[in-house]
Amino acid sequence: MTPLQGMRRASIDGQRNEGDSLFPLAFSCDQGAVTLDQFTGWTSESRDDLLALASQHGALAFRGFPTPTVDDFDAFIQALNLENFPYAKSLSNAVRINRTPRVFSANEAPPEVKIFFHHEMAQTPLYPKYILFYCEIAPESGGATPLCRSDILYAKLAEQCPEFAAKCESTGLRYTNVMPGIDDARSGMGRSWHSTLGVETKAEAEARLGELGYSFQWLADDCLKATTPQLPAVMETSPGKKTFFNQLIAAYCGWKDERNDPSDAIRHGDGTKLDPEAVMVAVQLAEQLAYDHQWQAGDIVLLDNTVAMHARRPFTGTRKVLASLAEMRTHAFDAVG
Repeated sequence: MTPLQGMRRASIDGQRNEGDSLFPLAFSCDQGAVTLDQFTGWTSESRDDLLALASQHGALAFRGFPTPTVDDFDAFIQALNLENFPYAKSLSNAVRINRTPRVFSANEAPPEVKIFFHHEMAQTPLYPKYILFYCEIAPESGGATPLCRSDILYAKLAEQCPEFAAKCESTGLRYTNVMPGIDDARSGMGRSWHSTLGVETKAEAEARLGELGYSFQWLADDCLKATTPQLPAVMETSPGKKTFFNQLIAAYCGWKDERNDPSDAIRHGDGTKLDPEAVMVAVQLAEQLAYDHQWQAGDIVLLDNTVAMHARRPFTGTRKVLASLAEMRTHAFDAVG
């Protein structure tokens, strides 16, 4: 990868040294050293190297580059030449607002709501390979985006809770959530079933759920309770390298609002309940391994969603962190493998 004039690899507060890699790998740029066209041109030329580095390290952080606006962030995304995964086509639980065809708000949940660690859309059959985050406005306080290397977490979990880790891998997981009839921005998982499924009518919703292999039940107040098919809890990203690719922590700890009870949100794929002590070990490991990205306006973070989990800390003031999803992938539980 040819270096860009004025750019360098940088240390960043809280950056972790995970043996053979830094997490995240960070780049900084001297103010005024390059133009946006130069930056996006370098990004396009370096695309394959950047994506390989994101997968190796889990995440790349860019600070000080000429990206003060959402359109600049959009230009960076386009320079990577990644297939867009539009929010409208996702099965995400979160309420989000599009700013460009590729960029939307990360989550509209209130600032006091903590969003727990998760791999984006691992609780659905469709997920993005990459996530890109961008800070338009940094909060007054708090509001960090914690990141965690899921491969390292799984290795430690397998050491400390071998039976639980093995059962997660051998049976997978099933997730249940209740979707409202209209978007509820008060909740971190308040996206309506109309929006989530991309449908207008209940008949269309039932047909879409059938295609996806979900079971479902209609509830009062136009709510829809849906349970996923058996989905993987562990992903082998390369031979011998496994990640804890799921939404176990988020579902168990955070899927709570007036419609949802975390105790009903997640089960092993065979229908049995999770060991609460083992779940808390996973929660604690994620926190121990976390890097908290403290946002500055203009920051960009590129995440390999199969390697690193992310979360959100509560905050005060105005915080505008935007996101983009790329390279839609599918996964299904393989009872043999």
